[in-house]
Amino acid sequence: MGLKEIKEELLNQDKDTLVKHLIELYKKYDSVKEYFNFYINPNEDELLIKYKEKVKEGFFPKRGMRLKLSLSRKAINDFKKLEPSKEKYADLMLYYIECGIEFINDFGDISESFYTSAGNTFANSLKILKEENVLETYKERVSNFVKETIDMGYGFGDTIEDIFSDYYD
Repeated sequence: MGLKEIKEELLNQDKDTLVKHLIELYKKYDSVKEYFNFYINPNEDELLIKYKEKVKEGFFPKRGMRLKLSLSRKAINDFKKLEPSKEKYADLMLYYIECGIEFINDFGDISESFYTSAGNTFANSLKILKEENVLETYKERVSNFVKETIDMGYGFGDTIEDIFSDYYD
């Protein structure tokens, strides 16, 4: 069944039935619950803190020592689906890079694919911040990335510096 059929079926339902279905979804699925909670009370700062914890968990799990970058990337994607402001979304992407830098400093190199992904994430976040006209607000924070990555593997420091210089003098 496709979206068209679902839409037609829902349009044929009365309001009480639709509300009943929404309540059922709210009770069964955490993602639906989170969506409606944010929709009704859009506290972006609180949501950002929650998702930063999820990003950090991918790098520094509470149990075990296994790096789970897929958890961090999923957190960023799930956050985006809630449609926060673009600036908060970019902030979370920068936090992903900060966690990666912290992990590398604590435990050593990750992988070339991580460095590529982090470089792309850095470029995308700065692009968003430029579009939102808030680049200067983040200048000090992201200039630290350049300093902290200078000697990291796979040319990561050079990549970060090049991307930084594309956006800042």
